[in-house]
Amino acid sequence: MLDTIRRQREIARIDIARATGISPATVTAITNELLTAGLIERIQSDTRPEASRRGRPREALKLSARARLIAGLKVATHVIAVLIVDFEGTEIGHYEMPLSATQHSPEVLCDLIVLAVHRAADSCNLQYAEISGICVGLAGQIDGGRGFVHWSSALRARDVHLGALLAERTDCPVFIENDANVVAKAEQIFGQGQLVDNFIVVLLESGIGMGIVINGQLYRGARGCSGEIGHTKVSLGGPICQCGQSGCLEAHAAEYALLAAANAGGTRAFADFDSFVNAARQGDEVARPLLEQAERYFTSALANIVNVFDPQLIILATPNAARHPLCSRKVIDGIEALVVAVDTPNPLISVHGWGPLMWAKGAAAFGIDQISALSLRDLGKTETVGNGD
Repeated sequence: MLDTIRRQREIARIDIARATGISPATVTAITNELLTAGLIERIQSDTRPEASRRGRPREALKLSARARLIAGLKVATHVIAVLIVDFEGTEIGHYEMPLSATQHSPEVLCDLIVLAVHRAADSCNLQYAEISGICVGLAGQIDGGRGFVHWSSALRARDVHLGALLAERTDCPVFIENDANVVAKAEQIFGQGQLVDNFIVVLLESGIGMGIVINGQLYRGARGCSGEIGHTKVSLGGPICQCGQSGCLEAHAAEYALLAAANAGGTRAFADFDSFVNAARQGDEVARPLLEQAERYFTSALANIVNVFDPQLIILATPNAARHPLCSRKVIDGIEALVVAVDTPNPLISVHGWGPLMWAKGAAAFGIDQISALSLRDLGKTETVGNGD
């Protein structure tokens, strides 16, 4: 019901019953609990045709925006980006805290995360205590269900229970999740994945990640490490990836890898990825073959996603869609020759440019989802006194 109210923005009880298949009496009972808990609120709204409007406007329900405030964070190479949103997902404010190092000990990273949230709250004229939940998106192999980090480029240590360490430093619930998964959750709640049961999000920026939604649920795998499309092997004895292995898709097609290979292989120095792409498009003898190879490998990866998962939708998520060469029509159309042919159309491949706060927005959306679940679980709890039955 809460998801239905969120999707519709405002909706009458009878329409909730129609949308969910739940009886009107049960809808009334449950929404009364949500009203009492302050998670939703009543508003006067009437979207009926004007000719049929008689009497008072009918009552509708909407999320109570200030019921919960969520801090979504992305730990990037040189900055921690924080986005504070209300319960409806509306941005209250954001803050970016520069980092002096690219890797940290687990304890130091947790201290930096808490400091960044404090500063973000201050910048929004909020008290830190008003934050209801903190969700952190990290690159790497993350078991989000446990808040356990097998490996992340942001940490000097492996196999760290980062969620537990962070929880020791704050009074509100905390969540640690793979950065691709948080963007997949954002697409499901607010983006192009709404009302789509099976879809894949492929992230493109410094690295290459993937979030998987199957039957409406985020799929993490048995160890919490699913979706590592960037670390699938596309060559034997290829370049070394930042994960420590060789021949990964990332090592051939990620921004950092292409820039490093171009600067190592030619006499011209490229200051950033944009200058590399511009040079490749102008026929630079080093940059152009590197980019063409990356396009071929990435096209194959997209085709493999279709062949393995057969999703309804693939979303290429990137901060700036117009900038990224792997989001081109050439790449997307190239999968046709590599996908197993059946008598129905291939999945839609859509490009979504999120802007620079993509991962922080994703973490905030994931935090809303988790805090909603905790709030609803708390509604179902009843205290018993006596024999402990």
